[in-house]
Order: sequence, then C-alpha cells, then structure tokens
Amino acid sequence: MKIKEILHTIEQLAPLPLQESYDNSGVQIGDINQEAKGAVVCIDVTESVIDEAIALNCNLIISHHPLAFRAFKSLTGKNYIERCMIKACKHDIVVYAAHTNLDNASDGINRYLAEMLNLQHIRILDPQKGKLLKLVTYVPDSHADLVRNALFNIGAGHIGDYDSCSYNVKGQGTFRAGENTNPYCGERGELHTESEVRIEMILPVYKQSEALRALIAVHPYEEPAYDFFALQNEWSKAGSGIVGTLPEETDEEDFLYLLKDTFHLKTIQHSSLRGRPVRDVAICSGSGAFLIPKAISYSADVFITGEAKYNDYYDVEDKVLLAVVGHYESEIFTKNIFFDIISKKYPTFAVYMSGFDANPVNYL
Repeated sequence: MKIKEILHTIEQLAPLPLQESYDNSGVQIGDINQEAKGAVVCIDVTESVIDEAIALNCNLIISHHPLAFRAFKSLTGKNYIERCMIKACKHDIVVYAAHTNLDNASDGINRYLAEMLNLQHIRILDPQKGKLLKLVTYVPDSHADLVRNALFNIGAGHIGDYDSCSYNVKGQGTFRAGENTNPYCGERGELHTESEVRIEMILPVYKQSEALRALIAVHPYEEPAYDFFALQNEWSKAGSGIVGTLPEETDEEDFLYLLKDTFHLKTIQHSSLRGRPVRDVAICSGSGAFLIPKAISYSADVFITGEAKYNDYYDVEDKVLLAVVGHYESEIFTKNIFFDIISKKYPTFAVYMSGFDANPVNYL
C-alpha cells in the first residue's frame, strides 16, 4: 500500500480545499508514492516524534499542526523545525498535516468535542460561503439517470443531510451536426429536435473538475452543454466552530467541572458566571475567539475555545459564558480522529498515537 492511499483516506474526511488561505495543510516532506510501513499520529511534529517514528520503523507522520507553516529561505538546522525536516528527509519519512481543513470539516475536531459532551442537534456555527456551485446540463431522456448517478457518485447533489438531490425539467433541445461530427442522434447537416432533461445539481467548488470529467464520461453527446454557476449560499457541511444542545440544562459551575473532567484539564479559564443555566453550547478548538460574536448571535449559553485574549473576558459581558480550555487541550483529540480513520480503513496497518506529544504551555 502506498502512503498516498492513506492520505487519500484522511482527505475524504478533511479535503485540503477546506483549509484557510493562510494555512499549509497537506504534504510537508517526502515521497508519497513509497510503500507505507507504518504511521505515527500527533498534534505537533517534534524531534522526539521523528525519533519515535524511526524507532517504530514508520515512514509516515500525520500531525494536526503543520511543521512547515512559514516560508523558508534556508534549511540549516538552526531551529527544531529545520532539524525535524532534515532528519525526516534523511530517513525518507513523509510528514503530513491536516490543520484547518480538519477544523472546517463537518466531522472534524469540533464535532468530535461536541460528541464528547453528548451535544444534540449539532450544526456548523459559521458555515463557509461562496464555496458552492450549481451545475446545469442537458441530457437526452434515455441517459438522464446515468448522468445523475455519475454526478451523485462523485459527491454532487448534497444539501445538508440529504444526498442525491437534483432538479429536473423536461424540454426540447435542437442542434445541427456538422460534417465532421459523429452525432449520437440526428443526421449530419439536418436540424434535429431531441427530448431532453435539464438537470440541476449543487456541488462544492473543489469538485468542479471531477464533476465535469464524470459528466463527459457518461454523456452520450460529443459536445455536452453545461454551465457552472457560483452560489452565495452558506455551505452547512463546512465551516468554523460547531453548536449543539445539551441533553438537559445544567448549572454553569457544574458545566465547567464537566469540561475539566471530559477534556482531562488541569485548569480552565472562564469569564464571570452569569447565574443562568447552560443548555446551548458553541465550540471552536484552537484559536477560536474570533467566533465569540457568532456564538453570541446564536444565543449560546457558553462558548468553549482554546485561546482568548484578556479583553475577550470583559467583552462578552453577560452575553455568553466564555470557557477557555487551552489550545493544546482543545486539539489533543485530533490524534484519535487520525488513528480511528486509519485503523478502521486498514485494520492490519501499523498506526501509533505518539507518546511524545508535548504541550508547549506548562502549568505550575
């Protein structure tokens, strides 16, 4: 099995086009066409993790945070990042990161945290916009099912939790085939009228090329007619943060203790208690304070994130309880996601959760 097959499985859950523009998710180092020996999953790639992979005879490291985040002008080993890159290259280790693409995936880290808290009615807090297209094409009646199914199979036609969604209108198409054509129906040089179906279907922008290839592969016409239209609709299956509802109301202080127990926290920072019960919960792992206004507009009772600034605790006033659990602590479960994906898909493949992940923030 090639390393690229394992990475393809990760990207089925967290497609790279979901990452933010500033990010550098994907392959950081190495040849993904080599045979996979074993994988180590971690949050951050450190020298200890590289050594661990070498000791375990693994040639793939999958991390949440990218090792190569900023541009390089030299590679001399002057810091731990460069030393890791040099050592990985020497030992033919592929280093891969799934960062904000995993954050923005509907089944990514935020949903994982929500499920740990047993939240119900889960949905994206801040859905992505401008990331959907509508495909319109015209197909003879005889091939409408074939074309629709080909597009459904590549992931088009998803609206929320519904799949195989399309809109179909019957009509009459006309064309005249030129002398150098080989028309599916009609004769060269003669105006032809064909009973056709106009098929409309929504798909993510990043699937445009794949959808076009699928359409052309099964469409009977030499020159299929099609259009892609950009949509401003929110994409409910991708975006930042997540919201959900607790099975029952709980006291604010009791909820904070629940957070500490569930996420195995040494400490938790929070804004002033409001004296109100907690039911609606918003979550964004990592540096999620930018979503505080979204959590407030959603009327969440509590907003959980990994980092916040000093003034954020003032600014929330009594609009929402802000609970800050730590960047590392909010993302440590990314290891579980990677491990579960790989071990379920390839049950005999050697995959290890790194024992050397180290939180750079220490508490006394």
